[in-house]
Amino acid sequence: MPRIAVVGSCNVDLTTFTERFPRAGETLFGTGFDLGFGGKGANQAFAARRCGAEVAMIGCVGGDLFGQATAQNFELAGIDTSHVRVVDGVPTGVAPIFVDATGQNRIIVVKGANEMLTPADVDAAESVLARADCVVLQFEVPLETVIHASRMARARGIRTIVNPAPATKIDLKKLAGIDYFVPNETEAEALTGFELRTESDLSRCARVLLDQGFQRVIITLGARGALLAGSDGMDLVQGFRVHTKDTTGAGDAFIGSFATFLAEGAAERDAIRRANLYAALSTTRAGTQKSFATREEFEAEWARVTAS
Repeated sequence: MPRIAVVGSCNVDLTTFTERFPRAGETLFGTGFDLGFGGKGANQAFAARRCGAEVAMIGCVGGDLFGQATAQNFELAGIDTSHVRVVDGVPTGVAPIFVDATGQNRIIVVKGANEMLTPADVDAAESVLARADCVVLQFEVPLETVIHASRMARARGIRTIVNPAPATKIDLKKLAGIDYFVPNETEAEALTGFELRTESDLSRCARVLLDQGFQRVIITLGARGALLAGSDGMDLVQGFRVHTKDTTGAGDAFIGSFATFLAEGAAERDAIRRANLYAALSTTRAGTQKSFATREEFEAEWARVTAS
């Protein structure tokens, strides 16, 4: 069983469904509401666990009802919570999410306790990180903590995946040496200043990111798949078409499953293709973690699409 350690955020998602997004000053009636567990770190941990990995979460929650429920959700999923710290007097992170009739979303994240995750928390989890086959990081916690965790992992030769979400101003060279830097198109644009309109734009953007010192760059492209870039060239790994209901969490499904497939020993391109399908399947259901397929569900669909 591969071992994945996730250093990152824990949120509660408050998802509202509507025919269209309201204009400024406008009030609309929604068509549905869902309360679920989220946060990019927690989502990626949950996806890796659903794919069959042994997963440890390093993060912070508030001393409130949402924090208690978040910890219980991890435990029910079989995720190690020994390094999920409860911070009294601070709310658990929340993410109000709005989803229109086409499945597109708008998200506002309130970090709450996620802002309290420090390099000291990473140091306290050193024994867990040292056992991991892969360490996964995002940008919803303080960047100094992300940088510290990436350097600890690299010093121990542990494969490291950084998902720069949400895109935040940072000296990317401080993350130099990580194995995989995985933004989506919007994040890649924000980090490089390029508009990604053509395949040439994508390639140019990937080269700029590689110049920051990353071993590999993967730009996820939704239904189109993902662009893999490295010193040996670039490769567009095709995605899968599905009937999309809600795209929320698809990027996290990709990251968590990709980490697991790699840790299991899958070839790089095959791991990306599998992660493309896993992410696509998540968009066929509403919500974030609850939309992630079990390993059995994924394998059945993988067998179907690869046989056709």
